Amino acid sequence: MMEHLAQILLLLAVAIGVVVLFQHLRIPTSLGYLLVGVILGPHTVGPTVSVPEFQAMSEFGVVFLLFTIGLSFSLPRLYALRHQVLGLGTGQVAVTTLLVGFVTWVAGLPAPAAFVFGAVFAQSSTTIIASLLNEQGEENSQHGRLGLAMSVFQDVTAVPFLVIIPVLGVSVVGSVLAASLGVALAKAVLAFGAVFFAGRWLLGPLFHLVSRRQSAEVFTLAVLLVSLLAAWTTNRLGLSLAFGGFLAGMMLGETEFRHQIESSIRPFRDVLLGLFFIGIGMRFEPAVLPAIWPLVILGALLALASKALIVAAMVRRTGIAPEVALRTGLMLGVGGEFGLALVAVALDAGVIDSRLGQLAINSVLLAMIAGAVLIRFNGAIAARLVDAPSGQNHAEAELPENPERVVVIGGYGRVGHAVAVLLHSKGVPFVSFDTDPKQVAKGRADGFQVFYGDITDPGLLSGIHVERAALVVLTVDKSATALKSVSSLKAMCPQVPVIARARDLATSSSLLAAGAIEAYPEAIEASLRLGATALRILQVSEEDIDAMLQDVRNWGYKPVLGENQDK
Repeated sequence: MMEHLAQILLLLAVAIGVVVLFQHLRIPTSLGYLLVGVILGPHTVGPTVSVPEFQAMSEFGVVFLLFTIGLSFSLPRLYALRHQVLGLGTGQVAVTTLLVGFVTWVAGLPAPAAFVFGAVFAQSSTTIIASLLNEQGEENSQHGRLGLAMSVFQDVTAVPFLVIIPVLGVSVVGSVLAASLGVALAKAVLAFGAVFFAGRWLLGPLFHLVSRRQSAEVFTLAVLLVSLLAAWTTNRLGLSLAFGGFLAGMMLGETEFRHQIESSIRPFRDVLLGLFFIGIGMRFEPAVLPAIWPLVILGALLALASKALIVAAMVRRTGIAPEVALRTGLMLGVGGEFGLALVAVALDAGVIDSRLGQLAINSVLLAMIAGAVLIRFNGAIAARLVDAPSGQNHAEAELPENPERVVVIGGYGRVGHAVAVLLHSKGVPFVSFDTDPKQVAKGRADGFQVFYGDITDPGLLSGIHVERAALVVLTVDKSATALKSVSSLKAMCPQVPVIARARDLATSSSLLAAGAIEAYPEAIEASLRLGATALRILQVSEEDIDAMLQDVRNWGYKPVLGENQDK
């Protein structure tokens, strides 16, 4: 690798510069990685990066992407979504694939290539949709939630394509193709069965054993081992690596470790997925574009129009208002990064040639850019095309003014359990995290949403969208952990209030300085409660007792500490 060190350094330098620029301009970083690939690819003027191990490493980006998608779509979750989103998501992908495939087949493409174009154009970019909705403040609107859910489910429906497309490159005769597809699907069922039983009987005990060590390093190694072992298993069966990653994620998504697993795998996923998109960008050939640009525009229009109309029609049939249905369709018209991944799979399998590959890649890229514009102005476009009374936004009017938000509890020990019981008694939704697997098991036995996870981990906090929480309650007994948690929370989501447990006055002061709105020192509070009980027995009024306690707290406990405040 030393002979390639200069190229690796060049790759990292260009990637950092482009991604930082794209983040500053609020452009999805996946497009930035594609641009890096174009700049450093063999088909453009300038330096070229050519590392033999590059392609192999980049494939694991898709493995980890499918792994994290699997974490979010465990079997119980898929069953729960079997009605609206599952039906809409499956129907949209199936109808778009068939429609685009038929149109391109009539236009002269071979049937396998037409199927690939249909599958590629059926995908939408979850990254672009999520980032633009969040920027526009529409993530909690009816069309925003529905569109985002459907786009995420598209990623799941892409899994069968990973099984089918490689077979199309080997078999083109009808009877042979049917037999090959049957064998591939049988292998997929076998792989699912193997990973399912492994997940039921091996993965749970493995992560319970690893989590007892309370070592982030060992936990991350276990996550890498499981995801790559599942990918290796499906690859040995003649299926894609990514399919194995998805199956492993599905099995682990049912466990209490899924949030921490997602946090542990995210850095590897993001970096390797970036390499994957750089590899896609390196396939881009500008010299071919002048000869195919009319077809590229037609392809992008086909992708945008087919998805927008199909989604709008399907959503409208469920009884949702026309404006919401159209806005959902406009969002899902955008091209998708996973479509580019399917193009790469098809090129490597020989299902499409280089020219068709260039046509597909450029069409998807143009659909991503044009689709982002449609998302940006989805409200204005829908208002012009749909008669909305008094200009009212149906999507926003149907949402409750104060949607219920969840309380996050950091730690499920003695104090965390008490807080959970109190919240549960009042019907307040909450989720709790602890790094002690015994406490996690106890919480789940209590029937509560308790997961394994480090509340100080920014990746975990980002993964659970802590910015949407109504409140964070820190009950961990380690002062350093509590202080680190408060600092991370205030940096990520200063609008979310944080209250914390403190062992003593010094810890309480540090937590308040870090951003907690309340931090009660346990020992002193216990003394106050004893004193209050004594006064109550002596028949002092409750109002006087409450006022006295509040005065003590307001004065930083100095009235009761006296000379012993530092002891």
